[in-house]
Amino acid sequence: MGNRGMEDLIPLINKLQDAFSSIGQSCNLDLPQIAVVGGQSAGKSSVLENFVGRDFLPRGSGIVTRRPLILQLVNSKAEYAEFLHCKGRKFVDFDEVRLEIEAETDRLTGSNKGISPIPINLRVYSPNVLNLTLIDLPGMTKVAVGDQPVDIEHQIRDMLLQFITKESCLILAVTPANTDLANSDALKIAKEVDPQGLRTIGVITKLDLMDEGTDARDILENKLLPLRRGYIGVVNRSQKDIDGKKDIRAALAAERKFFLSHPAYRHIAERMGTPLLQKTLNQQLTNHIRDTLPGLRSKLQSQLLSLEKEVDEYKNFRPDDPARKTKALLQMVQQFGVDFEKCIEGSGDQVDTSNLSGGAKINRIFHERFPFELVKMEFDEKELRKEISYAIKNIHGVRTGLFTPDLAFEAIVKKQIIKLKEPCLKCIDLVIQELINTVRQCTNKLGSYPRLREETERIVTTYIRERDSKTKDQVLLLIDIELSYINTNHEDFIGFANAQQRTAANATKKRVMPNQVIRRGWLTINISIMKGGSKDYWFVLTAESLSWYKDEEEKEKKYMLPLDNLKLRDVEKGFMSSKHVFAIFNTEQRNVYKDLRQIELACDTQEDVDSWKASFLRAGVYPEKDQADNEDTMTPGDTVSMDPQLERQVETIRNLVDSYIGIVNKSIRDLMPKTIMHLMINSAKDFIHSELLAYLYNAGDQGSLMEESAEQAQRRDEMLRMYHALKEALVIIGDISTTTVSTPVPPPVDDTWMVKDPSVFQPWVRDPTWGHMKFIWGQLKFLVINKKKSIN
Repeated sequence: MGNRGMEDLIPLINKLQDAFSSIGQSCNLDLPQIAVVGGQSAGKSSVLENFVGRDFLPRGSGIVTRRPLILQLVNSKAEYAEFLHCKGRKFVDFDEVRLEIEAETDRLTGSNKGISPIPINLRVYSPNVLNLTLIDLPGMTKVAVGDQPVDIEHQIRDMLLQFITKESCLILAVTPANTDLANSDALKIAKEVDPQGLRTIGVITKLDLMDEGTDARDILENKLLPLRRGYIGVVNRSQKDIDGKKDIRAALAAERKFFLSHPAYRHIAERMGTPLLQKTLNQQLTNHIRDTLPGLRSKLQSQLLSLEKEVDEYKNFRPDDPARKTKALLQMVQQFGVDFEKCIEGSGDQVDTSNLSGGAKINRIFHERFPFELVKMEFDEKELRKEISYAIKNIHGVRTGLFTPDLAFEAIVKKQIIKLKEPCLKCIDLVIQELINTVRQCTNKLGSYPRLREETERIVTTYIRERDSKTKDQVLLLIDIELSYINTNHEDFIGFANAQQRTAANATKKRVMPNQVIRRGWLTINISIMKGGSKDYWFVLTAESLSWYKDEEEKEKKYMLPLDNLKLRDVEKGFMSSKHVFAIFNTEQRNVYKDLRQIELACDTQEDVDSWKASFLRAGVYPEKDQADNEDTMTPGDTVSMDPQLERQVETIRNLVDSYIGIVNKSIRDLMPKTIMHLMINSAKDFIHSELLAYLYNAGDQGSLMEESAEQAQRRDEMLRMYHALKEALVIIGDISTTTVSTPVPPPVDDTWMVKDPSVFQPWVRDPTWGHMKFIWGQLKFLVINKKKSIN
């Protein structure tokens, strides 16, 4: 059966498949699929049954095969069948196989000729088959019947193309001999996906049903519409034979007798019949296996090397060994401590390139988010002046004060210092959340031991929560210390003597490094559709202006906006928008961009918004304050009734408060990160390295802590089985004989006489008479050309 060497090759391939089947894996030899394509009632199912030697496919008129049937043939000592949808059930009676195919088809498609691309998987074990994958596909049709959709032709065509476009798929183009070969849909679709004819084998069925006096000799001799691999004729059982349960072996003997006794086929009888078709497919299988083995060997070797390191840990593994559990616990806790420290301090290995995490996020909280929160707490100008005015008046009482009172300065300063508590506490909450996220990220590596992971996360998180209250107490203490003594002798404090000069100095002070670029990046400008719609631009923020360009090359500038009198404003995210938005506006009610009083800028995440806001702060663009309530409560008399002396006193204290609060903010910005690092982050690192292990021992017995998860045990077993299967597979491949005969691909056929324009073939479909005339003319022309060649 097959060619020389096949008898040795197939059993070895079976051993290779068995080595991987034992671990539930596929060796992925990429054995060729054999797809049978053709029109309805062309005899496709009979061809497949001849391979198996059993009657098991549904029969009848019209469209019988309504779902792809993926038929896997496995060489085995026992003979039985299994369906993928009926796991564990073995079908010994092949009549039951047919009934199950019909029932499974009807379950999905109904009983009225509907089709479905979802395949039925059937595996047949038999000593009479080779390891092949055969696919029985629905027959091509033109007209919808029953429940079939109107586009049934296109649906079936798309279904066929899913299979026959694969390079490893052999195409059996089945055409009945009693129809016009020019109308063969099977040959047409095969030519589309295999124009060189490397994978197409023509199969001519129903040779015994041709009209008396006609034959298919020219087709079988590859003279009419020649194929590179030629045509093979077969004679299947008739419907009467099938109904009468005629044995397939008897049918094969009758087929042999037909070819030997028919005068038109007698001389090519050795090249016809189902046995030859089987041999041809076997040869193709052999060639494919020979071509696949070198690549498969390299693939198996690389997989084996990749498993070596992990397998070394498991070769002498004993799950219940107490010494192993103790060692594993120590290693896990030590590794957790190292990972936590790396996440906080930063490291060069396993760097996340898509998101900020751990220490980088905490750094952003310290130096971007916290300063921004402090600035948001800065005083509103009108409200502050009103408070200073009330303080001065209340301190003087019924008297008219000639001098600016110190008590007004202290009262206003203390009120502003108290406001610092909220952003400081918020900063601590943000850092705690990031620390907890870091702990969860680092405990992911403990997933093999669920109880250990759970206890580790609980203990460390609890400790961080405890440090939370201590850190907040310390930070509030820092603010109380600032409140306890207002140091007007501070070297950076301007003092009363210089307070009057402060306003002039502020007005004339220039920005440091006016051309300094503070930030670059992409932002979206949100504009209504009527005015052009939202667009992405490349923004450049400097100390003096905000510019945007078409792209990052910064060649085509779209606009430049000076930063004078600009402020930031929070904007709610739109209902349909996925981006986060903030706005820029001019405090003097001027248009910012074109006819817009404010421009809305959008980022992908809230973190990006906060980062851009922090950049604007460095450029001197501050967030607005909600002044609506203040303006509503402030009467006209409150704003214009101050006498010149009171105004000078208000201005003096205003400058003094500004100076002193700047000193306090600078101190708090410096001390907050240090306090959090010392009391919370460094303390957490020390706890993990020195005390975590003791807490774990105290939390439960070592055995329960180091109980493996079911997934880890399964993964270890699968890895060991895979390792041994790979080694066995490599040994098997080394034993495969290289003496199998490889048949070369047939040379291309001379089809230059054939008309290449597909539109020319259309008359053949519309008018069979015209088709016969064209065939006769083509055949005569071909014979004349060959005759001339033989004479020459």
